[in-house]
This record gives sequence, C-alpha cells and structure tokens, in this order.
Amino acid sequence: MLFASCKSSSDYAPKPRGYFKIDFPEKKYTSFTNITPYSFDYPNYAKMYLDSTERGRPNWYNLTYPQFNARIHLSYYPINSEADFNELIEDSRKLAFKHTVKATGIDEGTINIPENNVYGIYYTIAGNTASSTQFLLTDSTKNFLRGALYFNEKPQADSIQPVVDFIKKDIDRLIKTLRWKNN
Repeated sequence: MLFASCKSSSDYAPKPRGYFKIDFPEKKYTSFTNITPYSFDYPNYAKMYLDSTERGRPNWYNLTYPQFNARIHLSYYPINSEADFNELIEDSRKLAFKHTVKATGIDEGTINIPENNVYGIYYTIAGNTASSTQFLLTDSTKNFLRGALYFNEKPQADSIQPVVDFIKKDIDRLIKTLRWKNN
C-alpha cells in the first residue's frame, strides 16, 4: 500500500513562472481645467491631487493611479526669462539622466505640436529605475510643465511593463490635449 501511493520522481516537471492577471480599465477621459495655467485630458480611473508636500509649489499636481500604485508627478513653472527657460531644460535633462546608474538605456524623443504651441522632450528610461517615463512640455516663452511617472514599489521593469505601456497611452493623451491658458 505504501508503494502504491508514491509517484515516480521522473514525472516531475517544473511549473512555469506565473504573473498576476492585470485587469485594465476602459479608457475614458475627462478634462482637467482647474485654476492652473494649463489644461489637459486625464483618465477617469486616475485621480488628480494638488501636491501638498513641503516641496510642492503652486500648480504642481499628482495624477495618481491607486489600482496600479503609481503616480505622474506634474510640476509647473512660469518662464520669466531665457535664463529660467535654459535652467528648467537643463534640470529636466539632469533629472532624467540621474537614472543612468540603473538604466539599461534612455531614449529621447521630441514633442512638436505647433497648433497647440506645445513643444518638448519625452524620455523613455529602460531598466529597473525609479521612473520609466519623463517628459517636459513648454511653449518656450511663458509656460513649462514637467512630468515623471513613478511607482510606489521596488522597480522591477519586467513585472510593471504592461502597466507602464497602459499608462504611457494616458501620457500621450495628456500631451496631445495640453493647452496653455495664458497664450
């Protein structure tokens, strides 16, 4: 009886690695038209919060994705001079390339939407970095908006990639619908 209940060890096969199933919500958008100098569309399944941290400034917001434990930090700066503009561009570049230590690559793309007076740079950062996507948007004279996607988890690029791809579509929509109110 003891021998009948034992199986041969030659029948063993390792189980494939499994991942949690991610249910993505349907893409629906609403307009963010607060008292800020800018407006854009953002997804209904995300929440906009004023950045209330001690480092937060006027017109800084966090677009949070509670179901994905993620947020897009949006920081706005008025441009007061050419020196301000150049400093903001350089600071944004430094913040993106700060991830070089852990990044396996950083791609830089240009954003050019002249009909909305929106120009900028889109950074895609590969690897196990704190931020996989960053961007800056400007009209080059009065307005500057920087965005960075963060997850409140230890970065594991292979695990969060489907969510990053999903949120990148929302970032693309934000960029395409951005309007400056003081132009």
